[in-house]
Amino acid sequence: MPRTLFLAALLLLFSCNTPPGEPPPDWLVTPVTQPVEIEENAEEGTLVLGNGLIRRVFRIAPNAATVAFDNLITDAPVIRAVKPEARLQLDGVWYDVGGLIGQPDHAYLTRAWRDALTADPDAFQFTEHATGPISAHLDWMQRRYAANMVWPPPGKALALTFEPPERLRETYPGLRVVVHYQMYEGLPLMAKWLSVHNDTDRPIVVDAFVSEILAVVEAESSVEARDYWGRPPIHVQSDYAFHGMDRASSNRTTHWGPDSTYLTQVNYQRLTPVLLESKPPLGPAATVASGEVFETFRTYALLFDSDDRERRGLAIRRMYRTVAPWVTENPIFMHVRHSEPASVRRAIDQSAEVGFEMVIITFGSGFNMENEDPAYIAEIKELVDYAHSKGIELGGYSLLSSRRISDEDDVINPETGRPGGAIFNNAPCLRSNWGRDYFRKLTTFIDQTGLDILEHDGSYPGDVCASTQHPGHDGLADSQWKQWKTITDFYAWCLARGVYLNVPDFYFLNGSTKTGMGYRETNWSLPRAQQHIHARQNIYDGTWDKTPSMGWMFVPLVEYHGGGEAATLEPLAEHLDDYGAHLANLFGAGVMAAYRGPRLYDTDSTKAVVKKWVDFYKRYRAILDSDLIHLRRADGRDIDGWLHVNPQLPHKGLAVLYNPTDRTIEKTLTLPLYYTGLTTTARIREQEGASTTYRLDRAYNVEIPLTMAPRSVTWFVIE
Repeated sequence: MPRTLFLAALLLLFSCNTPPGEPPPDWLVTPVTQPVEIEENAEEGTLVLGNGLIRRVFRIAPNAATVAFDNLITDAPVIRAVKPEARLQLDGVWYDVGGLIGQPDHAYLTRAWRDALTADPDAFQFTEHATGPISAHLDWMQRRYAANMVWPPPGKALALTFEPPERLRETYPGLRVVVHYQMYEGLPLMAKWLSVHNDTDRPIVVDAFVSEILAVVEAESSVEARDYWGRPPIHVQSDYAFHGMDRASSNRTTHWGPDSTYLTQVNYQRLTPVLLESKPPLGPAATVASGEVFETFRTYALLFDSDDRERRGLAIRRMYRTVAPWVTENPIFMHVRHSEPASVRRAIDQSAEVGFEMVIITFGSGFNMENEDPAYIAEIKELVDYAHSKGIELGGYSLLSSRRISDEDDVINPETGRPGGAIFNNAPCLRSNWGRDYFRKLTTFIDQTGLDILEHDGSYPGDVCASTQHPGHDGLADSQWKQWKTITDFYAWCLARGVYLNVPDFYFLNGSTKTGMGYRETNWSLPRAQQHIHARQNIYDGTWDKTPSMGWMFVPLVEYHGGGEAATLEPLAEHLDDYGAHLANLFGAGVMAAYRGPRLYDTDSTKAVVKKWVDFYKRYRAILDSDLIHLRRADGRDIDGWLHVNPQLPHKGLAVLYNPTDRTIEKTLTLPLYYTGLTTTARIREQEGASTTYRLDRAYNVEIPLTMAPRSVTWFVIE
């Protein structure tokens, strides 16, 4: 739906509750302060969890089950039928957890049908519930500026406890399964996970689980089979994610499949993908000892209120800011190419001079976090202390996966029984002797040196391991789960220490702070003029789901992947226009980059250009770190750019525009200001000039005259 049509529909939706003359409430523009509420209706036997934007209703007698999940913004149901709250495979046998049976038609659920549902005697049975505020499941040491400092987020938690059915009470005396829900204030989002409490007198094996099961209303119907089906307006992902720089490629747990109980669907083969399940691809095959608790990953469900791409992206970005606010940390960093103390000190000094905030001793520099030599550790600690004396944070690079260690320590291919054939061909098993030793070395190194940043390349990508000799896992079935636990426990430890994590995989929900924006590395060997267009395309494409602070870019101060003189910036003073263009691209987007080289400047004029753009970013940091609205993708033919928006700031918007052509362009620029929160007028100034007042049209747009010289950049501040 085009944005203008969506806004009209939204206005119509809220018109019955909105006083005449007032704009419609919109959770992406106006903060929703209605608290999350949990209401129990003993007469109806229900629990209702709601925040004014979404609502989930549980029937708790004769068993507990979700009987409604509604999008209150669009007044539309999410589900059409009742399913178990979860499924568990214990000691080789599958069991439903909760749920109600007897629904006559799985296309929809009426109140009369709901009230007539019965309990499945073979399923785990509901016994009690508990409520409370949301608690922090990760510790976050807030050491540096972040756009969102609220942790844990406001909201409510609900826990439903289930016990084995009567026929299993003697088999599992004292076993409890708790299904946890969290709903967040101010956005249509909730989280869900399971905990298995083993109070029996023997170990129990959790072979597999399905932690969320939703019989979702279909997005479209088709009599014939299709290669691609439209998806319902719900985004689901978990923190069990790996091997991907974006949320889609890293998603390993969200599964859309047919619902065999949906007998009245239009598709003749009953293959419509309307059963949503969140489950691990393997295992976990976790042995839960007597007296211990096993906890699953967390699954997040975000309800969309539009099919507009920008609006959906804004919702996803709000989700990350809420459940992983550390991603809004956005320090300015340099990649120094050599690890000798003199080179690092020069990088620190130059960074302090121009206003950079971090130095990372990069790959190929000789830096080695696995070095346990006391003299080397003392040398790095001295550099860290020196950096801190200059107001700079210091960190370094370590490669985890995509390297071969040994036949004894590498992951074992289940098809061959030998190393090789992993995601990166060869990779160490994180639960091997080497893996245990590696993480011991890194935690010790960070602890003893006070290192502020870890750039963790080739993080755990999800490799499975068929070894039965590694001390940290039993075999293939538990290898993925236990390796994931190792890496995420380590990242949680880093987050609690305030260690900034650059990780080229999607570990944000486990404590990582930045990943690649999304680019082809060899493109940095293209001629400089092409690099600028590609960079803005990469940023434009990468920020639909990522905030600007979540993705890094790259600047090849020295040659990288070839290209020679035509691709590189050194000597910097001789390529000052191109260096300035890189800086304008990145700081104008609020995106940080790896400036890889031996220095940030070589002359006073170079230093002045770097400092100009650093000062620009810091002057407008709050708005530049805010949401990015996509105006026009770079193509080298016309003006391109983006608009940063934040209705909660004095600067409501900041549009940054680029003219990549060799001609002056004069045109009328249309700026969509809906997400700035402005409704009638806007004061707009170009750069630091005088403001002009513009009146917004009925689609919340303004039109401003624009003249841009060849190969130039400008910006407009909206207040």
